[in-house]
Amino acid sequence: MPGTAKDTSAATGENSETGTATPRRRQARGERRISQLLAAAAGVFCRTGYAAASTNAIAREAGVSPGTLYQYFPNKEAIAIELGDQLLRHARETHGQAFLPQNLSLPLPEVLDAVLDPLIAFNCENPAFWALMHGSGIPGSIDKEHEELHSSMITQVQGAVHAFVPEATPTELAHISNMILGIFKASLDLILTHEGAERDAYVAELKTVLLRYLEPMVTTTRSH
Repeated sequence: MPGTAKDTSAATGENSETGTATPRRRQARGERRISQLLAAAAGVFCRTGYAAASTNAIAREAGVSPGTLYQYFPNKEAIAIELGDQLLRHARETHGQAFLPQNLSLPLPEVLDAVLDPLIAFNCENPAFWALMHGSGIPGSIDKEHEELHSSMITQVQGAVHAFVPEATPTELAHISNMILGIFKASLDLILTHEGAERDAYVAELKTVLLRYLEPMVTTTRSH
């Protein structure tokens, strides 16, 4: 009967909708648990470093049992790789925003603000990035991706320096860019270990150092 077929179809649709709702809820709960475990791992890595961290410590930080952790991650390395992938993706996005062409067309002091501020903010908001990327014993895949990020950043810094020092040779650009990154990383260690006014003071000092280093190289005519 037509009416019966219609009723059956409607019932099937309702059952199908109900059936898909439960897996969706389970998936959402699983995603929340993974985020909880990754946040806990970030805290542990920051305090102890990757090498000294353990799955038990991460589970304790997350407020779950080790058995619950192992439902989502087989070991500490898998947690670090997932967390590292997220942080590296965020870092690449931040680098892209920092080195926008319009930023590099500004006067040198403003370029330093436009480039350094987002990079510093990212590291301050994600201290696990520094702890994980610069720690000992990190998984090889993270180390490789971090090296690729570093190479990309060197290229971006070289492009920025070339805009101010167009007559510099490739060798000179490489030396200057490596020195800039070296100064930035050394200063970042100080910046991350301080807060409030002290942190602001070290950020200001970093910009002053880079400004004094770069100003003598800058020509009066810039390439655009």
